[in-house]
Amino acid sequence: MRVGIVCPYTWNVPGGVQQHIRDLAEALAALGHHVSVIAPADDDAELPPFVVSAGRAVPVPYNGSVARLAFGFLSAGRVRRWINEGGFDVLHVHEPAAPSLGLLACWAADGPIVGTFHASYQKSRMVSVTAPILQSALEKITGRIAVSEAARTTLVEHLGGDAVLIPNGVATERYAMAEPLPGWQGRGDAPRGGDGGALGFLGRMDEPRKGLQVLLRAFEILGRSRPGLRLLLAGPGDADDVVARVSPELRGRVAVLGMVSEEDKIRAYHSVDVFVAPNLGGESFGIVLAEAMSAGAPILASDIEAFDRVLLGGRAGTLFRAGDHEALAAAAGALLDDPARRKQLSAEARAAVRAYDWSSVARDVLRVYETVSLGSARVVESGLGA
Repeated sequence: MRVGIVCPYTWNVPGGVQQHIRDLAEALAALGHHVSVIAPADDDAELPPFVVSAGRAVPVPYNGSVARLAFGFLSAGRVRRWINEGGFDVLHVHEPAAPSLGLLACWAADGPIVGTFHASYQKSRMVSVTAPILQSALEKITGRIAVSEAARTTLVEHLGGDAVLIPNGVATERYAMAEPLPGWQGRGDAPRGGDGGALGFLGRMDEPRKGLQVLLRAFEILGRSRPGLRLLLAGPGDADDVVARVSPELRGRVAVLGMVSEEDKIRAYHSVDVFVAPNLGGESFGIVLAEAMSAGAPILASDIEAFDRVLLGGRAGTLFRAGDHEALAAAAGALLDDPARRKQLSAEARAAVRAYDWSSVARDVLRVYETVSLGSARVVESGLGA
């Protein structure tokens, strides 16, 4: 099968949707299918061989964040050319409601189109105003996937229609084993009250809804009572700004890696005693949780609905009240002092994450492709015929 996948967000900046698309493309290719991805990207960016650039993205406020999207004449032309040259049996559009390539692809193409909805958000005035415009594109989608119950609810309540639930995937074996980063001990079996241990965070450090500010306030509490405690941070953002938010006497124990390679990201998961996901909301799944679970990291996460589901209500990771830095500090301290609990959470996480392995998730996606493709012509530019 020839599959064309449309990525709405720039390939230059890592994110959960981009990771999902990359892993799906690789999983489909491993099953013998031809896959091409089109995504916003700088023309001089180093891209995987299966990714085509639709032109540079621009920052746009979207879903409580600043997304880097592409929407304009240049991108529209590149999307049309990519569709014409691709000869795709099915077009798979991610976040088709976002003002980016997905909409352009839906407007441009005829034939089997599958849409995957990742986002979870409250209804806004912008959604209400743009809904009639979106319908002209969304009505061309013949198969709908939601990555979580929260994303499905957003689709049903705000845009209409329903979707089959297929979760985000994760390449579990890729994360299973790795050496800690240089200078980091990695997870230990001893209580961490004496030597302090290490907490970890991975995400956009300059995006408030990722909750780094909550973790930093908790670290202020923990750091003073645990002289050896360290904090490892990775992700896009201004490192100097992050460090400036920490008290001077604690700054030497905060390591800010910034954007990291895939290899170092995996090593980071194996470098900490507790991985913390302090997100405040706006998450429909939480790919960082699935990655950390695959690495066997003991997880401490905010009790937002998406995280509660992925962590099985607290069985595969400890939950704390979202936004409450004192609750975070108390829960982190308890985990650092309880190696048996950390070991139990690690085992539960590795077992639970098997449900999200791409070996099964990709086959579920393929079944949707096959369903919408039955009796349909290949994807072609609208109005040009099959």
